[in-house]
Amino acid sequence: MQKYIFTFFLALTISLPAWTQLAVKSLRCENLNNPAGLDVLQPRFGWQLASDQQNILQTAYEIRVATSEKALQSGKNLLWTSGKKMSDVSQWITYSGPALQSSQKYFWQVRVWDNQKQASPWSEVAYWQVGLLNAADWKAKWIMPGFLDTVGMPNPYFRKTFSTKKKIASATAFITAHGLYEAWINGQRIGDAYLTPGWTSYNKRLQYQAYDVTNLLTNGNNAVGAVLGSGWYRGNLGWSTKYNIYGRDIALLFQLEITYTDGTKETIGSDDSWKSDTGAIRFTEIYHGETIDTRLEQKGWSSFGFDDGKWSGVEVTNLPMNNLVATYNQPVRKHAIFKPKIFRTPKGELVADFGQNLVGWCVLQLNGEAGEQVSLQHFEVLDKAGNVYMDNMRSAKVTARYILNGEGVQTLEPHFTFFGFRYVKIDGYSSIKPENITAVALYSDMPETGTFSCSNRLLNQLQHNIQWGQRGNFLDVPTDCPQRDERMGWTGDAQAFSRTAMYNFDAFNFFAKWARDIDADQYENGSVPFVIPAVLGDPGGSTGWADVVTIVPWNSFLVYGDTMVLQRQYRSMKAWVDFMQMKSTNDLWNTGFHFGDWLFYSPGDDDRDGRAAVTDKYMIAQCFYAHSTQLLINAANVLGKNDDVKRYTDLLNRVKTAYQKEYVTPNGRLISGTQTAYVLALHFDMLPEFQRAAAAKSLADNVKSYGNHITTGFLGTPYICNELTRFGYADVAYTLLFQKTYPSWLYPVTMGATTIWERWDGIKPDSTFQTPTMNSFNHYAYGAIGEWMYRTVAGLDADPATGGYKKLLIHPHPSDSLTNARATYESLYGRVGSHWETDDDDLLLHVEIPPNTTAVIMIPAKSAADIYENGKQPVVKAVEGEKNYFMLEKGSGIYHFRSKGLRNKK
Repeated sequence: MQKYIFTFFLALTISLPAWTQLAVKSLRCENLNNPAGLDVLQPRFGWQLASDQQNILQTAYEIRVATSEKALQSGKNLLWTSGKKMSDVSQWITYSGPALQSSQKYFWQVRVWDNQKQASPWSEVAYWQVGLLNAADWKAKWIMPGFLDTVGMPNPYFRKTFSTKKKIASATAFITAHGLYEAWINGQRIGDAYLTPGWTSYNKRLQYQAYDVTNLLTNGNNAVGAVLGSGWYRGNLGWSTKYNIYGRDIALLFQLEITYTDGTKETIGSDDSWKSDTGAIRFTEIYHGETIDTRLEQKGWSSFGFDDGKWSGVEVTNLPMNNLVATYNQPVRKHAIFKPKIFRTPKGELVADFGQNLVGWCVLQLNGEAGEQVSLQHFEVLDKAGNVYMDNMRSAKVTARYILNGEGVQTLEPHFTFFGFRYVKIDGYSSIKPENITAVALYSDMPETGTFSCSNRLLNQLQHNIQWGQRGNFLDVPTDCPQRDERMGWTGDAQAFSRTAMYNFDAFNFFAKWARDIDADQYENGSVPFVIPAVLGDPGGSTGWADVVTIVPWNSFLVYGDTMVLQRQYRSMKAWVDFMQMKSTNDLWNTGFHFGDWLFYSPGDDDRDGRAAVTDKYMIAQCFYAHSTQLLINAANVLGKNDDVKRYTDLLNRVKTAYQKEYVTPNGRLISGTQTAYVLALHFDMLPEFQRAAAAKSLADNVKSYGNHITTGFLGTPYICNELTRFGYADVAYTLLFQKTYPSWLYPVTMGATTIWERWDGIKPDSTFQTPTMNSFNHYAYGAIGEWMYRTVAGLDADPATGGYKKLLIHPHPSDSLTNARATYESLYGRVGSHWETDDDDLLLHVEIPPNTTAVIMIPAKSAADIYENGKQPVVKAVEGEKNYFMLEKGSGIYHFRSKGLRNKK
């Protein structure tokens, strides 16, 4: 144990920067590192402080902005300076200088002063580049292929040559498409993003991307090329028969802006001078895969000097420009690479196993005869006999097919599709070896922010599964599943998982982008579609799904402290609450379609005594009605909308009164006695305080009556362990967490899962499957337990009264079933850490607090006299209403506490 403690201390020491003075680091603009193509007129800045001292708080800052790095470093010819501002604010500080210009690059620095009377040097230079602020800034024209093109036909290729006469200083390409695009300059791929321009509510919000392509151009002759795929725009999407949801066309918009060293500028745009043809990509669909015939590749087609005499012209088309918006979320990029084991199944099928359920595709390196074919069919699990299992893919063909050209070793991979898989079935190239194939994971390039680990191997695997479920389903939108013919932005899944997601990754920009599509697709009456972007044409309005409009913005505020997300989404939040009020009678919402507690545990034939965990849908609806109203009140308070605070507080009181009259007996029993019913009643404070303790006991008793198993579905699962802990049943919550038999979080882990399953028993104990029509093995909703693991097991949280981790709350709940638990989180202010471990009968607690923040630390102990900090007794006070907890406040730094004798048996 002593060795373990020393190793932890050493790791903390090594991980800290060796600052000898106050410094500023991690500069961000709109929470991005040196972003390109922003169309925000007043972008916002943020930074972190670094210091080797404790209790560091910022007391003032100064920002300066210039149009050149040279001007900034000299301090002359500045565009704007904030002056010295006496403030501790270091996040979301608004630029207030002269109006920004389209395409212009701006450079900025910051310096700060702290409460120790230290001044930092100026930070390193950061920058941001402005996008195209007006539709008139687009000089390029929309172009379509100059030949017949419809869904299912070979992908169109575009190209153009041009020459530059002067020395190039810089160049930026602005690109978007109807469909998906990849682009090249002089044979080199532009950027490292995939599946661009991403998926939005295209008719209302079509993103464009900006790329610095200075290094791709030559002084002289150049060529640009692009390939398009149907993608989400017009491909098969929604269900098996749905195509052309946003339009039947496929089109490119490309604008290259060149600045020469003499200060002059030139624009090269898509227009009628471009040419079009087809090439190696013969078919591509999101659900069905891609076919590439490399014999048809036109070598050098995106380079200067290629003979395009046989290519067709293009059709210039008058498509809208007023729906074009900049991109703020991180793009989809390639990440981890997996190597396979290759084997034959009992049926003789050749299969590669990558050991991890992932989302992306395979990269092949093959040498074969011209015309030789290889196809890869992607799937998640083997059946009971060890053979290929495809049934849960439904109508999705999920196949990558390649035809070789016979010209040596070829590197083969798709362009405009993706697969959810652990295994691939290989047909046609029987001599394939492990070194010929790798799998690459693709997901939105959100920075990893959270880590959780503990002494229990299965819980560590559960955390792994939660994070890989997020990776696989956070692919530009938060999809429900990444493998079958669905892959849509189901709102219920996303709201349930959102807080866990924000621990694991910096998901601010990801959710902010998606929230704008929620707002764009929300119906005029306030109802919210089941999926966003709204491609199903559904009426929306299902409780627990539509509440995404209040839950995700509020969670974003709690985690990132940004009030702008509340301002931007406030109209949407309010419209949803007003919709529920409109649908209610006497403040009781008991009408309409609702999914209810989706995929809750059902005992089936074993239900002899009527205890099936079915929760009344309208009872759930009333709970979420209250919850969204409360979140709207919270947002109104933050934004200073006092009239709305009063109006909706009155409404909330009436909603809770209506709930109590309709669903609670005079003795406090709920009409649906399920775990979900009690969880929601407690979590949303639907009961008067005098009834809550009894309700919590009923919840704990219900868990025990099911043999310490969980029975909740998508809506009850995120909160059950929180409420058990809140009301003094942390032991029951831990028992649920450690349960290994079905239904439980660890049951799939014991069955070999590497991601979260859609159903508690996707694979049954006898190794047969749940119904294949709905049985995804990569579905993150039940992974919402991750929030409790971070917040409660390790004890790492933000103070809910402030938001954004400006003030931290460290509140661990140790269990006798663990000997240690550790969580870290890279907040906007820096790394937060909470780690507890046992040392014989004592409990050790290690806390890391970043500069410019403070923390309330709650230490479990039998008495104040049992608490030591570095061998001395700190001043602590008992936590009101929580037995055996003592609190103190600390500023930035690393702290070590010992709680003596805490683990002695009472």
